[in-house]
Amino acid sequence: MIGGPGTISLRFGNSVTRQQVKPGTVRRILPYVRRYRWALVLLLSVTCLDAVITVANPLILRMIIDNGILPRRLAVTVELSLAIAGLALLDALAIYIQTWYSARIGEGIIYDLRTKVFDHVRQQPLAFFTRAQTGSLVSRLNNDVIGAQQAVTSLLSQTVSTILTFILVLAAMFYLSWQISVIALVLIPLFIVPGKLIGNRLQRLAREEMQLNAEMGSIMNERFNVAGAMLTKLYGRPTEESSLFANRAGRVRDIAIVTNVYGRAFFIIITLLAALTTSLAYGLGGALVIDHKFQIGTLVALITLLIRLYGPVNQLSNMQINVLTALVSFDRVFEVLDLKPLITERLTASALPATAAGNGTAPQVEFDRVSFRYPNASEVSLASLESIALPMPERADNEWTLREVSFRAPAGQLTALVGPSGAGKTTITHLVPRLYDPGSGAIRIDGHDIRDLTLQSLHDTIGVVTQDAHMFHDTIRANLAYARPGATEQDLIGACKAARIWDLISSLPNGLDTVTGDRGYRLSGGEKQRVALARLLLKAPPVVVLDEATAHLDSESETAIQRALKTALAGRTSLVIAHRLSTIREADQILVIDEGQIRERGTHDELLAAGGLYAELYHTQFARQAGDNGEPAATPAEPASAQDGHWSWVPSVATAPDDPLGRHGVPPGNGGHAQRTRRGGTPGQIPPPC
Repeated sequence: MIGGPGTISLRFGNSVTRQQVKPGTVRRILPYVRRYRWALVLLLSVTCLDAVITVANPLILRMIIDNGILPRRLAVTVELSLAIAGLALLDALAIYIQTWYSARIGEGIIYDLRTKVFDHVRQQPLAFFTRAQTGSLVSRLNNDVIGAQQAVTSLLSQTVSTILTFILVLAAMFYLSWQISVIALVLIPLFIVPGKLIGNRLQRLAREEMQLNAEMGSIMNERFNVAGAMLTKLYGRPTEESSLFANRAGRVRDIAIVTNVYGRAFFIIITLLAALTTSLAYGLGGALVIDHKFQIGTLVALITLLIRLYGPVNQLSNMQINVLTALVSFDRVFEVLDLKPLITERLTASALPATAAGNGTAPQVEFDRVSFRYPNASEVSLASLESIALPMPERADNEWTLREVSFRAPAGQLTALVGPSGAGKTTITHLVPRLYDPGSGAIRIDGHDIRDLTLQSLHDTIGVVTQDAHMFHDTIRANLAYARPGATEQDLIGACKAARIWDLISSLPNGLDTVTGDRGYRLSGGEKQRVALARLLLKAPPVVVLDEATAHLDSESETAIQRALKTALAGRTSLVIAHRLSTIREADQILVIDEGQIRERGTHDELLAAGGLYAELYHTQFARQAGDNGEPAATPAEPASAQDGHWSWVPSVATAPDDPLGRHGVPPGNGGHAQRTRRGGTPGQIPPPC
């Protein structure tokens, strides 16, 4: 931070910003340039023409002075002046063509890189998005891609122009005076050394600045969406928020100051060297004119060429800095492209047969001895995309989320998953649509291992509704049509009616063209859930994976959602994380998940009669829902866990009626909480959500 006038302190200890450009980066750029090769040929041709005109003008000026002005020959002076004017017009046309093709090639490369990075990021596993900062990803698609484009267009044409100009100017100078040319040649290394020294420093500064800008963008992205804005307002910490942003913005400011100082210092050194060299040339050239070695016109041409010689030398030194900075941008883009997606199609993958993919027959879903653990950060993410690097792993390498899970979800029937938070229910629902692959075992749909199926056919077969259904900032129509782009107006209306949401939509001034707002925040929780169900019905998948919403709903919304659920799940193979007693009672099969394993399975009545973990959960959590629905509450029996020491729930958490497992419970003032008592009587807290 800047502590006072002239005091700048920066941290460069981050290994991310100390990285050097990887070998082979330039070679990887070539495929992106190859498709524009003919446009590049034309661009470089007019660039060469511009360089030739740059050298021709001083030579014509020499002829005007020596052959026209000094001998007082008006016709020669006028003709040569007209030649300079003609060259100026030709040069203007060349520069225009150069600008046009440079922009065309540059924007084309930006388009190619952006679309490739976007498609590649989209293929990354869900774990990648849970770790990467959105602002950092957006920075790669914007700032870094633009920086990479500059390496191919402006820098490429500038390099060719500069090198050609340097060669032509030096040849012309030797033609006019070898003495002055040798002196100019000897002094060239003085212009190159500063660029080499400062260039390496500016390369590190460029990477640091890109990283800091990405972090600042992430803060804005997180605070400016609806959820982030609501959190900051509700917790009322404006001073801390301002301080956090000011700190990041201050670091961006500080590094920009240092970068500008280094760049300006380089320019001052080069300008000073050029001035000293020019003064030396004036002195030596003037002496040669006095000794009648050559005429005054030759001296003027030599000084003009000398200025144009050190211009390219200056540009070459500066270009080294610009090229290194641009290569850093390319390197950061390739860093993302080098991430290998964990979920890929096998070369032999085939589409799910039509009998399972939507001809009215729902397929069976089977888990066969499935074990799973979440991938490590190094497998799914980049340190430069995460603002916080932990010194220790977040979990032990051998920590399994699921262990030897086996079950069958019968075709066309409802299978409910119940259990405490962190038991592995959500993980199971993530494995079915292949958001992750199991570490061992197999998941089959209608007897086909999902790893042998094409991703498109798998996604066509499975429909998912999450607890917090996501809506794009677009119209209701667009959000619904995302499931089936070719759906007609009647299809949309029919799906909305089935989801019990059409009455609300039709009453809105813009109907289906009503904008939902960021993440659907203009809709209530119940409305958003029903729109999500309508989207599912529009897709009409034979397999449904559903995580019931736990947020408290009014009775009208509750009733509407229950009716919509019956429609959505009818005749489909359904795997539901159940939070409502009504859903659990209607399930054809209930799986009780605990610590990554299936502890119990059966129907509601069978599990209650067994008096195990499900019975305990029912008596401590679901009984209140039965009472709220006007049904007689079950008489609590001594839970099995009280006998074997496996589970003990301390019912000191106030539970919402539609939240049977207590996820949204409000602890009373005495700090009561649910505890797990392991065998042997050792208490431990409930594990975090999976």
